[in-house]
Amino acid sequence: MASPPTLPISSPSTAGGAQSQPQPPIATHALRAFLSRLSSSVRQGLSQRRPWSELLDRSAMARPDNLTDAASRIRKNASYFKVNYITLLAVVLALSLVTHPFSLLVLLSLLAAWIFLYLFRSSDQPLVVYGRTFSDREVLGILVLLTIVVVFLTSVGSLLISALMVGVAIVCAHGAFRVPEDLFLDDEQPANAGLLSFLSGAASSAAAAAAPTVAARV
Repeated sequence: MASPPTLPISSPSTAGGAQSQPQPPIATHALRAFLSRLSSSVRQGLSQRRPWSELLDRSAMARPDNLTDAASRIRKNASYFKVNYITLLAVVLALSLVTHPFSLLVLLSLLAAWIFLYLFRSSDQPLVVYGRTFSDREVLGILVLLTIVVVFLTSVGSLLISALMVGVAIVCAHGAFRVPEDLFLDDEQPANAGLLSFLSGAASSAAAAAAPTVAARV
């Protein structure tokens, strides 16, 4: 007499272990997408920079007639040399931070806290510190408060503001003395499209990668 067929039985621990794989504390896919889009935006922006020899052409330097002429030159030059001017601002800011290692370390720590504790932390991995679980709203509030303290209540904020003021002064001085008559703006680019439009475009492109992760926490 044949024995009845044996049905396969899976234990709950085996089935549960196959379905619930431990998730990494960092959303690596979102982080890689963010870094990839950010590097792509930077490369695309740098490809639009004007030749530095054209920026530093001494024969095209002349004193403006009045403040109106200076403002007009700054507006036109900012639209034409916007990538070069942003690079100059970044260099001035980087030099200021390198000469102040403590401020650089504080800013890097703050950036790492935003990346690893909120922006790209896996949604199913709560933040636990000394046995206490922090919700996403609590983590966001702590990071915002920490950012305000670092930027406005320490020497880091004054250093950043001073570096930006020096960079803006260099840009405005060059823009006011650089004669823009020999510059040719692109037809599709309006004359008033300057630094702010470029920065907003790069920021929106980079933030698009982080949007899904942040939206999941709201």
